[in-house]
Order: sequence, then structure tokens, then C-alpha cells
Amino acid sequence: MTENPAFTERVTHSLVRDVQLPGGAGVLALVTLDNGLDHTKPNTLGPAGIAELRTALEGVRARAEAGEIAAVGVTGKPYFVAAGADLKGITSVHGHDEAVELGRMGHAAYSILGDLRAQTGVPTFAFVNGLALGGGLEVALNCDYRTVASDAAALGLPETGIGLVPGWGGAYLVPRLVGVEKAIEVILTRPAANKPYKPAEALSIGLVDELFDAADFLEQSIHWAAKVVTGEIEVPRRELDPQPVWDAVVAAAKERLDVVVGASRPAPHRALGLIAAARNATKEEAFAAEDQALADLIMTDEMRASIYAFNLVGAGKKPAGAPDPKLARPVTRVGVVGAGLMAAQMAFLFAQRLGVPVVMRDLDQERVDKGLAFVRETAEKLAGRGRLSPEAATRIVASVSGTTDIGEFASCDFVIEAVTEVMGLKKKVFAELEGIISPEAILATNTSALSVTEMAADLAHPERVVGIHFFNPVAQMPLVEVITADKTSDEALATAFAVTKKLRKTAIGSADRPGFIVNRLLLLVMGQVVDAIEGGTPVEVADRALAPLGFPMPTFELTDLVGPAVAQHVLTSLRENLGDRIPASQGLARIVEDGTRVVLDAPAKGLPKPVNPAIQEYFGAALSPGEPGRNGQSVLDADGVLDSVLTALTTEIGLMLDEGVVPGPQQIDLAMILGAGWGFHTGGITPYLDRTGYSEKVLGRRFLPDGVANVPA
Repeated sequence: MTENPAFTERVTHSLVRDVQLPGGAGVLALVTLDNGLDHTKPNTLGPAGIAELRTALEGVRARAEAGEIAAVGVTGKPYFVAAGADLKGITSVHGHDEAVELGRMGHAAYSILGDLRAQTGVPTFAFVNGLALGGGLEVALNCDYRTVASDAAALGLPETGIGLVPGWGGAYLVPRLVGVEKAIEVILTRPAANKPYKPAEALSIGLVDELFDAADFLEQSIHWAAKVVTGEIEVPRRELDPQPVWDAVVAAAKERLDVVVGASRPAPHRALGLIAAARNATKEEAFAAEDQALADLIMTDEMRASIYAFNLVGAGKKPAGAPDPKLARPVTRVGVVGAGLMAAQMAFLFAQRLGVPVVMRDLDQERVDKGLAFVRETAEKLAGRGRLSPEAATRIVASVSGTTDIGEFASCDFVIEAVTEVMGLKKKVFAELEGIISPEAILATNTSALSVTEMAADLAHPERVVGIHFFNPVAQMPLVEVITADKTSDEALATAFAVTKKLRKTAIGSADRPGFIVNRLLLLVMGQVVDAIEGGTPVEVADRALAPLGFPMPTFELTDLVGPAVAQHVLTSLRENLGDRIPASQGLARIVEDGTRVVLDAPAKGLPKPVNPAIQEYFGAALSPGEPGRNGQSVLDADGVLDSVLTALTTEIGLMLDEGVVPGPQQIDLAMILGAGWGFHTGGITPYLDRTGYSEKVLGRRFLPDGVANVPA
């Protein structure tokens, strides 16, 4: 592979030592992957590391041929086998030939493990003592046998989620090991959900052969390997799935991909093609096909955007613009104003992650009781699923109390309101609270679009007020927008960032502008789609117009998730503050008034929910594209709707950056990925607008420098 001066590899070394197998089974040559750094810097596999692994394995092979060893083992440094290929190295590749060579290097090294027993009679073992993702798991898959430690953080092949395919044997080996149906799950379904396997799950589907306790994992693994070597233990392997089964599973997966992914990104389809061919291909043919697929994908904008997005999410743990964390005030008791669904979700999370007492207050006991019931039922449900210990569930329920007495907030040092999105009501709540809580207590609002500055304007101490906007559902959504009002102090802001960090959320700072980040853009998208329907575009056409973006769901399913009433409220609020570029919709208002469902049930689990055709009548009759529309414009087809959305987004993002809503486009991209489900393959939103030409067409400039989230020109 051509040396790239812009890339400095953090080399993972291959350290070889001999281990005497018990019971007189002979010598095991144990290869340990170790980059020499602490546990905060996982092993990754770049060209130099792969070359060193190949050299080490060639030496081991020579010893096997000479009869000096009875087995070979591969393991990792504490907590890690490897987190996969070095992504910085991948994005520094500048040509297709160089990309092909990257795949071939991995196959050449790993194939020594896969071929050794056939060539010398010496079996190979992977002792998966920690996280093994991507190329880290493929090291193990190329071995004959695999054990896993009970505390290994994760096992998986996440490549299709970041615009690649398993390129070092995974696409060929996994379907042969676990069957084609489970292979679809490993290579396509789990990466799409960003859900790697836990050790017990990996054992249950056959990715590994044995699970041992972490305390003496390596010792137990070596004893087990000795018994395999002597024949005391035989590990069965499944038969290859029959051709009709293989074809049927692949066809069903393709049908699902066509609906869910479409043409928005190539990686899942390429991976499925490799799986389809894996049954009848020789290993050499399959590995060569992986090399070509990997190289093709490395040279796509979607893959480069995916890596940009991946790095953004990782860097999000250190929020841009956050004050010194030392300024944060201690939080020992939390008050939540309201006991509705959003408030109860927040109360549960505060109790679970902060480990402090939480009190919810609402106007009447019935509402309070409902909020407390939610906390109790959620704890019981999670405990029943094994996601909470019984002790933790009991602690959470015991630490959340409810009241109708606002005076209960007097002992709270952090109070967040979650009442109805009405400015007058929120101001009234804050005014009441200021006369009760201590001068040092922080006041937070969970508003999704209203001005935090206006909310705090009449207070004696507006500097204590900060916005902390959670997304629904609170437990699942990883993003929190932290809003700085005009007079928010560094202490209040630092406390907000510290709290969100303890809640294990990614915080993005935003200036106090209408809709902040996500809602300003997401509701603009919804508004543009609905506006096209108001003009005459058929509902079904407009609903699917954004499919090329690869959203996790169509527009009206997203509207259903947000809540049509919430969407209508935020749209109205944005229009009042930002003007006519935010569309109004009488049809949506009437849908909300009648309580009509905007989507029907999904035809099958994992498939999009179709739009309810009955809502067409709320907007008027559907017209043909090109006809004069009801709004004075020509009726848009799907391409026209997409164009209007992307043009509006480009304009709005340009204005947001000019207004200083965030320090740069990176924060907008991260917010849209975590808060709106914008696909990794888009890089968020600004890389997509750059590579499709909208940023230069609308604004006359790119958002990001060429090559940051695309293949450089």
C-alpha cells in the first residue's frame, strides 16, 4: 500500500510467546495484538499493523511446518482484540488500486490463520478477551475455533453502517458459520441498528464456540484449546444451507433493502451481493470479490461521509463551546415541574443516572400518580428484561417522589420544567420557582422551540436559566440541546453540560434562536413536504420524496412519531419568529383538530408505515405534476419536492451559521444525526448539500472543505 504522509498509523503490534498446553498437548504459539497504549486507546488495524501481523504469522507457520507447535492462538490486550480497521487510514486512501491493496493485505495475513490447519494440521484459536469489531472480529472468524470472555464489550461487523462491507473474510465466513439467515442479521440488520452482539448473544448464534468467565478467561481458554487439540472435545459445525434456502433468504433481504434503503447508499446492497455469492464461491473467489467491493466503496462519497459522521459522534463527547467543567455546580436533588409523559421520562433518567432524589410536581394528585406509575412500570419492565437489576429498579422507584406542593422544590439545586409549550405558562412557573428555590439553584427548561431568553426575562436572576432540550423518547434519544440564553451564566451552562454528560447523552450547545438546531431544520423539512401537498402534490408522492436521503422513516411516519399536534405547534412558532420561509398548513391544522391518524400500521416489522390515504382530503384533491397548483406554483413531482426541501435546508443552515446558532456546520451535522436520525452515509446534512451541489448553487460556497466528508476532487 502506498505510504500516505498525511496519515500516521498508531500501530497495533503482534507479540508472540509460547504457552505450554496442559495435559501434554504441546506448545501453543500465542499472538497478542497490542498497540502499547492504555485501555482508552483501542487496538486498530492499519497497513503497518497488518504487515506486522502477517510477518508474525508467517513465522508461526514455519514453526508449525517444522512440527514445533501444536496450536496457534490469537488474543488482544486487556479489553480489546481490535476495534476494526484504522478509519483514518481508510479515508487517506487516494486511489482504487491502493484501496484494493488494503483488502488484499488483510486477506493475506488472515488467510494464514484460516489455512494453517489444512496445510500443517495445526489448528488456530481466537481468544476474544474484549471488544472485537470489524477487522477485529474477522481475525477471530478466520481461526478454526473461538472463545469469548463474559465481559467482552461488543462483537460485530458494523461495516455496512459506515459505508463499507466486511472486507477481510466476514462476508464469506459468517454465512458458512452461522447460516445465511443469521448472517443477514450480523452483516446488515445489526449494523443498521448500531447494535453489536454481547458475548452470550454471539455464543447463542454460533459466532463463538465457548464463553468463559472474565476472571480467568485466558487460562480457561487455553485448557479448552488443549482438549480440542487432543480430541477430547469436538466442536460441531453446521451444514451449508441448501441452495433454495439461501436464495430465499437473500431474496427476502433484497426486498427489504429495496424498501428501506433504496438507492440512498450502496454498501448494504454490495454486502448482500457478497453473501448471495458466498455459498458457491471458492474462498479465493470470495475474498477477491470482497477486495473489489471494499475498494469500490472506499472510493465513494457515502463512505467518506460515514466516517466523517462516525468521527463526529465520537468527538461529541467533548462539546464545542462548553465552559470549564469545574464551574458546574453540584446536583444533589432534582425537581421536575410536571408529571406528564415527558416529565416522567426525565425523572426516571435523572434517578437512574444521577443517583439522586427526584421530585415531580403537578397541579393535581391524579397527574402526579400517573407520573409515578410510569416510573414504577418502567423500572419493572426493564428489570423483567434483565436490563436493570432488581436492586437498581427498587432504588430508582424509591428515589422518585411526587407532590402537588411547589414548596417541595425548596431543597432542590436543579429544577427543570416540562409543562405545556406556552410562553405565558412557562414564565409563570419560573416566577413561582424563583421565590422558592435557593439563590444557587439552576433553573432549566425543556422547551423545544420557545425563547429561553424571553422565558427568563422577568426574573430577578435570569443568569441561572438554561435550556436543556431532551428528545422523545428520552431514554433512547442520545441528543440533548443545551441552550444559552442572553444572560445565562457560565456556571449554569457548565452545570447543564455536566448533567447531560452524567445522563450519558451527547450535548450540543445552541444559541437561543427559534427551534434551536434540530426542530428548526426538521420542521422545515416537514413544512416543505406538507406545503407541496397543499399545492397539489399527491400525499403518497410527497411522503416518499425524501427516500434518496435514506431517512429512517418517511415524512409522515416521522410526523406521527413527533406528534402532529407538536409538529403543527412548532411550525406555527417558527413561522411567527422566522417569517414566511416556514410554510403554514391549514391541512395539517385540520388533521390535528380532528385527531386523524397520519400513518397506518407497518405491513411488517421493520418496514415503513404507509401514509394514511384518508388525509389527502384535508389538503384538497391531488393534481398532476406540472399543473398549476393551489399555491400559485406548478405542482411538484417527487424530484421537485426533494429539490424544494434541499434548497430550503441550504438557505436555513446558511442563516443559522450567520446567526451563530452553533460554532460550525459540524454541530449541525451531529445534531441531525443524533436528533433526527439523519443517516451516517449523508454525513449529517452539510456534506450531502456540498456533494449534491446545493451549497454552492444556493450560497455560492461549500459548508465543508473538499475532502473532509467526500472523496477529494
